[in-house]
Amino acid sequence: MTTLTADDTRIRELFQAFMQAWTDNDARAFGALFTDDSDYVSYDGTIARGRQRHEHNHDLLFRGVLAGSALVGDLESIRYVTPDVAVVHGTASVLMPWRRRLPRRRLSRQTVVLVRTTAGWKISAIHNGRVRPVGIPAPDSFPSRMSRLLTRLFGRR
Repeated sequence: MTTLTADDTRIRELFQAFMQAWTDNDARAFGALFTDDSDYVSYDGTIARGRQRHEHNHDLLFRGVLAGSALVGDLESIRYVTPDVAVVHGTASVLMPWRRRLPRRRLSRQTVVLVRTTAGWKISAIHNGRVRPVGIPAPDSFPSRMSRLLTRLFGRR
């Protein structure tokens, strides 16, 4: 059995607050979880910079296409890079109000960089990507053979 440290507990609480602020559709509470200079990379690859931008974007989303939605997920791991910097992995998905369960294709994995501030742990960067494992083709598979053939035919230009 793993014993949680005080920082582990605070980071778990931050992850829960992240999901709760979303579920409450509270852009101000959501934005307050970030550092002023934070980065947010969405599942589609777009990037927003700064706590105010995250709050603004999520205010529009919570009043628009994500109104009434909930964020449902789990914290997977915490790894301390330094005593004041942690990398967190979690999985979550947006549950729209008309759904009873999450669609598998909407599951996303978050990589979150947290920093200790005078106000506690805050999100410095988050990258959100869909969970859609592809797998690595074996060297003798059709895609691998085609890639080698095309490389021989056309090389690098």
